[in-house]
Amino acid sequence: MDILEHARAIGRQIQIDDRYLALRAAQEASDADGDLQRLIGEFNLKRLAIDNEQAAEDRDDDKLARYNRELRVIYAEIMSNDNMKAYEKARGELDALLQRVMTIIQRSAQGDDPDTADQEASCSGDCSRCGGCH
Repeated sequence: MDILEHARAIGRQIQIDDRYLALRAAQEASDADGDLQRLIGEFNLKRLAIDNEQAAEDRDDDKLARYNRELRVIYAEIMSNDNMKAYEKARGELDALLQRVMTIIQRSAQGDDPDTADQEASCSGDCSRCGGCH
């Protein structure tokens, strides 16, 4: 089996992993949640209103501040929705798995032992803030 076939095998394993399945279920629940979808629509419209006001030649800073306050309120409502909370949790768990897989691959490509290459316990997964794994 060549490397690309192994990558496809990893892809198939990811799609049967409980973390992936939980994310799919959370996505479906979020998509079916009418209140959440309404809030997301309001958020997108408010974001568009902010963009338009920022680009306006006669920009109204008071209106822009009001739009930004309203956007934060809508965002807080979205993030307090139970389906969004479940989605964010599931997304974080799958992202952590994918980061771990990528770390093993990257460290192996750098010459580390594939059987022991893994994220350090303190690794946040954000390499831009990292001083190095070695």
